[in-house]
Amino acid sequence: MPRPHFLDPTDRGLSRLGQEILPVLYRHRLLTAGQLTQLLRPAATSARYIRRQLEVLHGRGLVDASVRRTSRAGELLWYTTALGCEVVESGGELAPRAYRMTEDAAASQLQEHTLAVNTMGLAFVQHARRLGDECGPLDWDPEIAHRVRDGDSRLGDEAFLVPDAVLRYIHTTTGDGGQQQRMLLTFFCEIDRATMSIARLAAKLHAYARYARYIPQPALGRGRPKAGGYRREAWRARYPSFPRILLVLDGASPSQLAKRTDDLRALVAADARLQPAADLQAGVTTLEQLRAHGPFAPVVTPVLGDPEPVDVLLRPSAAAASVA
Repeated sequence: MPRPHFLDPTDRGLSRLGQEILPVLYRHRLLTAGQLTQLLRPAATSARYIRRQLEVLHGRGLVDASVRRTSRAGELLWYTTALGCEVVESGGELAPRAYRMTEDAAASQLQEHTLAVNTMGLAFVQHARRLGDECGPLDWDPEIAHRVRDGDSRLGDEAFLVPDAVLRYIHTTTGDGGQQQRMLLTFFCEIDRATMSIARLAAKLHAYARYARYIPQPALGRGRPKAGGYRREAWRARYPSFPRILLVLDGASPSQLAKRTDDLRALVAADARLQPAADLQAGVTTLEQLRAHGPFAPVVTPVLGDPEPVDVLLRPSAAAASVA
C-alpha cells in the first residue's frame, strides 16, 4: 500500500513522515510512538525513527506528549497542539473537528479508552494489509455525532448518538467465476473496557435502533414539525447502507468478557423494545480476538439471534455496498 501523502512536504520545512504524522495524531487524538510506527511505517523494526520525527514536531510546537498513567516506564502518548491542529486544518485534507486534545485531557483517565479505540482501528489496518483489503491510518473517525431526534440540541445524549468510532473498510472477495467484488463496509464501533453496565451497553443498541428509524422533520415556527415532513431516514444522507454495529470488549479476563457477552445477549433477547430492531446487524467481540485473528475470522458473536460466532460481515455479503 502506498504511503499516505497528506500535506505538501515543503510546508514548514517538515519531512514527509513528519507531515504524515500530524493528520493521524489530529484525527486519533492520542497515540503511542509504537502505534504510529505500525500505522505509518509497518516494515520498521523499531519506533526510533518515528520518535525522532516526533521530537522535531515537538520542537516546533506542533505536538506534545503526556505520560501514560498505567506505564511504569513513563511511556509517552502524543497529540497535536493547537498550532498543530491549525497546520492540519489549513492543509484542507481533513474536515476540521471541534474537539481538540488539551494537556489536561491528554493526562486524564480517558487515556486507556482512547488508546483502545485506536488499537481497534490499528487491528483493522494490519489485517487489511495482510488480506489485500483497504483500510488506512485515517479510515476511522472518533466520536462523530448523529442526531437521533428532533428538537432542542441541548438535549445532549437524548438528541445525539455518538459512536466511539465510525470505521470504513473495503473488503475484496472472489466469486465463483473468479471475478473480484469490492465491498464497502462501515462500522459503528463501541469500546467497553468492562466499565459499563450491561444495561448501558443495551441502551447503546436502543440509540442505534432510534437512529436507524429517525426521519428528521423540518421545523415550522417554535420547533413544531411541518406536516408531511421528510420521507427518508437521516442515515441515508451519510451511508449507502446502515452500518454494522461492533461492540468491542476489553479490560477483563477472557472468561469475564465471555460472561458479559452472554449477559448482553440475554438482556437484549428479553427486551421487547429491541425486538422491532431485530434487523440491526450487531455483534460483540474482544479487542484481543480482533487483534490476534482479524475481523474476517469467526470472532464476532451476534447480539441478536444465533450465538454461533461469525466474522464482521454478520450477514451475507450482499448487505454490503458494492464499490466496484
